[in-house]
Amino acid sequence: MDWDKLRVFHAVAEAGSLTHAGEALRLSQSAVSRQIRALEDDVDAPLFHRHPRGLILTAEGEHLYDATKIISSEVTAACARMRDARDEMSGELRITTTVGFGTLWLAPRLHRFLDKAPELNVDIVLEDRVLDLPMREADVAIRMREPNQSEVIRRPLMDVSIRLYASEAYIERHGAPKSAAELPAHRLITYSPRAPQPVTEMEWVYSRLPTQRGVITVNNYYGVLQAARNSLGVAALPTYMVQDAGGLVQVSTDLESPHYTVYLVYPDELRGSRRISLFREFMLEEIAAFEAEAA
Repeated sequence: MDWDKLRVFHAVAEAGSLTHAGEALRLSQSAVSRQIRALEDDVDAPLFHRHPRGLILTAEGEHLYDATKIISSEVTAACARMRDARDEMSGELRITTTVGFGTLWLAPRLHRFLDKAPELNVDIVLEDRVLDLPMREADVAIRMREPNQSEVIRRPLMDVSIRLYASEAYIERHGAPKSAAELPAHRLITYSPRAPQPVTEMEWVYSRLPTQRGVITVNNYYGVLQAARNSLGVAALPTYMVQDAGGLVQVSTDLESPHYTVYLVYPDELRGSRRISLFREFMLEEIAAFEAEAA
């Protein structure tokens, strides 16, 4: 099998377009098209359905794409291992976490990590959906729930819960709920149930939503925090977000979700990565300092 043809096929399958694949590969559209036709002749099967809006994989194309995804992942992992074997602390580390954690907890502390690795480029991907680490959508993740994939390494970082907070101005005007029974008298601000759920403990919040009126939902926790700081209501927020942000008061010590664990996660093939090791040490140091300050 011609590896150049497979490389072109994989790019087209990823892009869904001969033109976009050609731009990524720095080839003309006609050159990409010739490679695809030649590969279809080699396997004696059509690989794409062609229509005006782009290309869709045929059943045979899906099978081949599954194989090229594995090849691409293995090549990427091998390159990463070779870079780390040369003891390089340059290049890129791609970190993914939720919008709230990345914006409000990680970003303000990241300068201390960069001080330890000044030649390293850091790409932060803030997504409340879970990226696929074994397929190398990112190098390392900070996740609000334990991953269910077997081919990743997970390290518990800290325990968190969801509590109810409001601004002092809101409490002065409306008072503070002391129990779940008092919540319907207040406007509740929470993470949207229609968005990808960062934690399973959100069910604790949703079970307490007032049913008749007064609910504001936002599709990321940063928006929930800002709404609460501007006195729009009582917000359900993870404890790690409020300590640094300031401007909010916990309204009741009795209203608290079950605890959940924040994990550091990375692919098994990066077990020996010096970049990952350095970031892991940084996170453990920062978590220890954060928890000591909260005590």
